[in-house]
Amino acid sequence: MDNLTIFTKFLLMDVTSSRELQVLQGALFLVIYLGALTGNLVTVTVIAKDTHLHSPMYFFISNVALIDLGGISAVVPKAIVNSMTGSKTISLTACAAQIFLFTLFAVVEIALLVVMSYDRYVAICHPLHYGLIITPSLCFQATAGSWASGLIYSAIHTGALFRLPFTKTNVIQQYFCDIPQILGISSSDAQFSEYVIIVVCVCIVLICLSFMFMSYVNIFSTVLKMHSMEARKKAISTCTPQVAILLLVLISESVAVLAPTAKKPSLRNLLTAMFYTMVPPFVNPIIYCLRNREINASLQRMFHSYFQFPVKDFLN
Repeated sequence: MDNLTIFTKFLLMDVTSSRELQVLQGALFLVIYLGALTGNLVTVTVIAKDTHLHSPMYFFISNVALIDLGGISAVVPKAIVNSMTGSKTISLTACAAQIFLFTLFAVVEIALLVVMSYDRYVAICHPLHYGLIITPSLCFQATAGSWASGLIYSAIHTGALFRLPFTKTNVIQQYFCDIPQILGISSSDAQFSEYVIIVVCVCIVLICLSFMFMSYVNIFSTVLKMHSMEARKKAISTCTPQVAILLLVLISESVAVLAPTAKKPSLRNLLTAMFYTMVPPFVNPIIYCLRNREINASLQRMFHSYFQFPVKDFLN
C-alpha cells in the first residue's frame, strides 16, 4: 500500500509518433469539426428564422442539431489541440467532463429520437388529432424530460466510473477518454457497479427501440395505404431523414459498445472511434438538408435572400 500510485492525469496515446502525421490528424479532425459545426448551426438557423418551420417536428430537429454539436464539441476540440501541439495528457477532471458530456448528449439524442418517432406516428397515422395531441407544452415537456433523463443517467454513470481512484495505469489507448478504456483501467468495485448500470441502460434502450420500431412500422403501413401520390411523397420526405439518422445513430452506438477494447493504438481503432464520435454529427445535417423538402426549400430561400445565389441545382 505504501507504493500505491493514484493517477490524477491520463496519457492519450496516438496512432503514430510522427509529428507530421499527428499534425495531419489534427487538421483532418479540424476539417470534420468545422463541417459539423457549420452544418448543425445552419440547420438550427434555418429552422429558427423560417416561420414555415415553426412546428413540433422541426423543433425536435433543431434540438438534435444542437445535441450533435455538443457531442462532437465534447471530444474533438481537445483532440485537435493535442494533435497540433503534441500534448498527450488530460486531467482527471477534464476526462470525467468528457465522459459526462458525451454520455449526456448520446442519451438525450436517443430519447429525442423516440419522441420524434411518436410525433411522426401521430402526424401520419392520426392527422386529425395531431394538433390536440402534439401541443407546444407537450413538446417542451418531452424535450425537458429527455434532457433530465440524460443528466440523471450521465451523472450516475460518470459518478460510478470515477468514484474510486485509478491505480492500475493511466494510459488510454485512444485520442479521447473512451468509456471502455476508462472502464478497463478502473478498480474492480467501480467495474461491477458500472456493469450493473450498463445492463439497466441496455434494457431501457431495447424498450425504446421496440417503441420506435412499432411506430415506424405503423407509419409506413399507413403511407402505403395512401391514395394520393403527393401525400405519400410528403409523408416519406418527413420520415426518411429521421429513419436514416436513427439507423446512423444506432450503428454508431453499436460500434462504440461492441468494438473490442484496444490494447494498443492502431489505425483501425482510430477509425472506429472517429466513426461513432464524428460521423453522425457531420452527416446528420447533410441528410436533413438533402432529404427534407421543407428544410431544402427554406435553405434555398435563405441563400437567395442573403447572397442572391440560386442553390436549387446545387442541392438537387
